[in-house]
Amino acid sequence: MTKARERTIYGALLEHGGWTLPIGATADGLCCVGAIGESLEDLIQRESSRFKPSQWVRDDSRLNLYMDQLKQYWDGERTSFSFPRDVTGTPFQQAVWEALLAIPYGATVSYSDIAQAIGKPKAVRAVGTAIGSNPALITIPCHRVIGKNGALAGYRGGLAMKTKLLELEHANRASI
Repeated sequence: MTKARERTIYGALLEHGGWTLPIGATADGLCCVGAIGESLEDLIQRESSRFKPSQWVRDDSRLNLYMDQLKQYWDGERTSFSFPRDVTGTPFQQAVWEALLAIPYGATVSYSDIAQAIGKPKAVRAVGTAIGSNPALITIPCHRVIGKNGALAGYRGGLAMKTKLLELEHANRASI
């Protein structure tokens, strides 16, 4: 596992159209997005193994780029994100997260599909664990991964949030 990096992380609580969630970014890019209804303090606590909590600074203005693009996504005006990311993880996690970025907007794939995509077809459980460690919900679209049988499976933000994201993408897919 990678060590906690020493740098400043700017945090904000994003509220828009019924969505409220915390986000964090370094000078290098977006590093974490929390779940609906989660506080900034909850996000800081969870991400403290990646980033030391004493280095967090509340600064909404530094996060405008990220907040604007998330708002555009929720408003159905954006299907992907063009901002830089600064997410840390093991090489395996990074490979899984890259595979998640390749899932088209409004589409879903199974955990086994992701395992196949990264060349590790027998690592389905490990893929699930790596997906569960995704620090940047929504922007690294782990909500697009479902069970092989088509059923919704675990999501760090909760199944209600996953359902809401999939419904949003499905409704906007035809208009984009």
